[in-house]
Amino acid sequence: MKISDIASDQAARLVPLLQELHAIHAENQPERYPANPADADLGEWLENWLAADGVHAIAAQSPSGAVMGYAIYQIETRPTLPIVRGGKRVMLHQIMVDTPFRSLGVGSSLIKEIQARCKAMEIGTLVTTYATFNTASAALMSRMGLTPVTTVAEWRMGA
Repeated sequence: MKISDIASDQAARLVPLLQELHAIHAENQPERYPANPADADLGEWLENWLAADGVHAIAAQSPSGAVMGYAIYQIETRPTLPIVRGGKRVMLHQIMVDTPFRSLGVGSSLIKEIQARCKAMEIGTLVTTYATFNTASAALMSRMGLTPVTTVAEWRMGA
């Protein structure tokens, strides 16, 4: 397995896995996530997002070049306030491993790569969010040393 950067002009390579990831969310939280977005729409959105300043995508690739999994993260700078410490942090926005490659260490390898990049940039904080239904992500994050520190609750009118 090789981990490499995915440039914005290669975003289409991630769309099949993004569709799978999105379908899981749409199934579990249909009031939040619309079902079945078009591949072209996802590809355009993903390409634009990956072109934004500080947003990076990496992919774990098989020897044949197939995408086994990917992660998207962003370098953020937060201001120091009287009530909270600021500074740089890395926000892991998405991580997805293709079904045939699960339980093979692909997700762990992607996070280890991001952690190594954090260390190289001297950024001491890696944060992420994951949905309450996503027990696989919760377990992966826990194995990789990311522990829950905040709970986000939401109310939706009409729910």
